[in-house]
Amino acid sequence: MSSAEDISELITRLNGETAKIEWHELQKHYASGSVIAVAAGFDLIKVAIALHQDDSEQVKKWLAEKLVVEVSDSQAQRWYDENTSVWALVIPPFVLVQEKKPS
Repeated sequence: MSSAEDISELITRLNGETAKIEWHELQKHYASGSVIAVAAGFDLIKVAIALHQDDSEQVKKWLAEKLVVEVSDSQAQRWYDENTSVWALVIPPFVLVQEKKPS
């Protein structure tokens, strides 16, 4: 993916595929180890594009900075207990989730 037009189309498509979902509905994905959390306030679409483009260096940097993390058991349990609504976006084989900012 090289042109700005291609990136723009990808951003539009990813925005359209992002949805609010209750954590309970993501249990099978969490159980399979495919759920990745994006820090609140960080750009979910930017992370999705990096994964889509297989930009491992950028993803490693975000992992080191804790902007992108594997969902911990304690985090998953809290979200389960509260049936938290999260933003979710599927970038096979991963499901990106981001806790909604309190309004």
